[in-house]
Amino acid sequence: MTHLFAPLTLRGVTLPNRIAVSPMCQYSGENGHVSDWHLIHYGARAAGGAGLILTEATAVTPQGRISPKDLGIWDDAHIEPLARIVRFIDQQGSVAGIQLAHAGRKASVAAPHENRPGTLGETEGGWPVVAPSAIPFDGGCALPCALSQEGIDDIIAAFVQAARRALLAGFRIAEVHAAHGYLLHQFLSPLSNQRTDRYGGSFENRTRLLRDIVSAVREVWPEHLPLFVRISATDWADGGWDLAQSLELVHGLKSLGVDLIDCSSGGNLASAKIPLGSGYQTAFSDKIRRETGLATGTVGMITSPAQADHIVRSGQADLVLLGRELLRDPHWPLRAARELGHLTPWPAQYTRAAPANTPAHLPATPYGTF
Repeated sequence: MTHLFAPLTLRGVTLPNRIAVSPMCQYSGENGHVSDWHLIHYGARAAGGAGLILTEATAVTPQGRISPKDLGIWDDAHIEPLARIVRFIDQQGSVAGIQLAHAGRKASVAAPHENRPGTLGETEGGWPVVAPSAIPFDGGCALPCALSQEGIDDIIAAFVQAARRALLAGFRIAEVHAAHGYLLHQFLSPLSNQRTDRYGGSFENRTRLLRDIVSAVREVWPEHLPLFVRISATDWADGGWDLAQSLELVHGLKSLGVDLIDCSSGGNLASAKIPLGSGYQTAFSDKIRRETGLATGTVGMITSPAQADHIVRSGQADLVLLGRELLRDPHWPLRAARELGHLTPWPAQYTRAAPANTPAHLPATPYGTF
């Protein structure tokens, strides 16, 4: 029976289990570059047994960052520092994935811990923001500039170049970020997209940019490597993006070579009322999986091993993405394996603390056991 610790094979990549680190911004980069914090952060979760480590939203252009402290992959100089992290993740037996993103009208804000609401001015380190339409995210945010056709073409090209760099860095999974009110979600939703050209109005037009980006990325992303898309299944608002549109979108993405839909929700409207609760988004991944036949991941207030295992066993999702729970406990997967009665590899350096008969990822230390 499929369970939380069963391998998951997508194209030519096999995840050792169904636990993924959900993309979570660390706001610790400098000019898009990773820092020592990122090596420790991602490395700890790989050593802790997660099958897939997805980077935080990694901007395809400098203007696509959420904050000045976000990671980026718009320059070749970003490749090798990211590759160092990928190599460490690989050594732990996990798979490294990267989330490619553009923040659109939600860009150019301060890191949350700086407690500076609203869009940053250029004298504060900010930059002009863009969107499908000149509609700000909320009253404290700057009025974005509606993208021209040239600007749209440049963003498509930036996603392609970012995917090429990600491949050079060694990532084996790429995820296009089209959720949480960032640029591609802004194009999907009629509440943020009021264009009258070929990128606005009808469902076909509003989904065009995402489909164009997916098609272009799939052309440069090797056939044997999986491509994910993260979506917000609903805006949680009347007249906005909803599950029915998500289902129609996913049918189209499947034909373009997408392998898994990472199902989240919300983020496009500051005023949305989201009914938070334990596993509140699993219904989206369940319905999309059953009605489209495409693999799905689910995220959101999943905390216990039994809960995560049930999601996989009952077919609600193929992959469980954990966020805050893995911030609290980087070794949650190893603890979950013990609670659920599975033997899963521990780092050789930790095997003296592991349950009996637990295999190790790495050769034993030459200094013996303790």
